[in-house]
Amino acid sequence: MVHFYVDRDVQALPSWLEAFPQAQVVRREAAQLPAGKGVLWCRCRPEENLASILGALTISPSQIVVVLADEPDDAIIADAFALGASGCCNTYAAPEVLRQVALVVQNGGLWIGQSLLQRLVGSTSRAIEVRAEVTEDTWSALLSERESQVAKLVAGGASNREIADRLAITERTVKAHLSAIFEKLGVRDRLQLSLRINGVKL
Repeated sequence: MVHFYVDRDVQALPSWLEAFPQAQVVRREAAQLPAGKGVLWCRCRPEENLASILGALTISPSQIVVVLADEPDDAIIADAFALGASGCCNTYAAPEVLRQVALVVQNGGLWIGQSLLQRLVGSTSRAIEVRAEVTEDTWSALLSERESQVAKLVAGGASNREIADRLAITERTVKAHLSAIFEKLGVRDRLQLSLRINGVKL
């Protein structure tokens, strides 16, 4: 997958190039964005309007858009998805986070940021809890005991670090369990996992 950083300047941040050394940086004012399949990482600076930025770009159907927000908040995340982006994260995110975002969106998932995801997952969990008629899904039969523990904690809105602390394991082990859980349950991301665990049909 080819990666393009789209910004008003052609100066790439070191973290961008560390994440994807072969990535190209493209000036937004360029007459034509590169064609073909790829991920467009579109930067939005504090004084800029996201709708104006994305509206001025010619994006092909085979390209995935991720918004890089200098000041990410719930409003810009909501705007990003309303405008057709598949993800929104901090411009200054660490290289490993950028690679994780890319993995999620390339597999058809959505990246909405840890804080908003935790609120969505938590509110989903609380909303489902009040429905006494919710029946137990067969998901738990597909997982090991430890995977079930991890899945339930994710469904409750816990972060990887919180899960690691709760179960006395490393964050790397948590990630390994999550990869196995996603594959076994046929879900793409934490939000889909939460919905499945909480009894919402996907």
